[in-house]
Amino acid sequence: MPLRSDWSQRSCSMARGLDILGDPWSILVLREVFFGNGRFDAMKARLEVADSVLTKRLAGLVESGLLEKKAYDDGGRTRQEYVLTPMGEDALPVLNAVTIWAEKHLPAPSEQAHLQVIHAGCGKVTSSADTCTECGERLTAANTSWHSRARSERPVPLSTASGKGTAA
Repeated sequence: MPLRSDWSQRSCSMARGLDILGDPWSILVLREVFFGNGRFDAMKARLEVADSVLTKRLAGLVESGLLEKKAYDDGGRTRQEYVLTPMGEDALPVLNAVTIWAEKHLPAPSEQAHLQVIHAGCGKVTSSADTCTECGERLTAANTSWHSRARSERPVPLSTASGKGTAA
């Protein structure tokens, strides 16, 4: 039995978007890929998620066109990692919006539990999901960093559909 109805054919664009992006695990998987963490075992460890849950979410994100598999050599074995597609990269404002909203309205359990959205162009924290509130430039994966003290002392450049970015 499915967890919910299929909303992919609804007349409401918000419902159709939620059909793909409305699952918390899918958003967290995208977060990991934006952080440059696209390998199954690394995602599983970071997310503390069951294999079956991660496998299902990754398959859904690939099927929906947000992620694609890319081969890499793992010491003699060819394995697959997940990378953003242009469609997946376009989901960045959604993840930024959830982060900014949570930072504004929900208490963090510790100082390490904050995540800031930073426009790398001017180096300032932004309170907008798609435009830097300091300089007005449009935010993209190529010019945005996330700073999570739980991951790194410094902001981490995001991965893009072209594969640029740093794992953290």
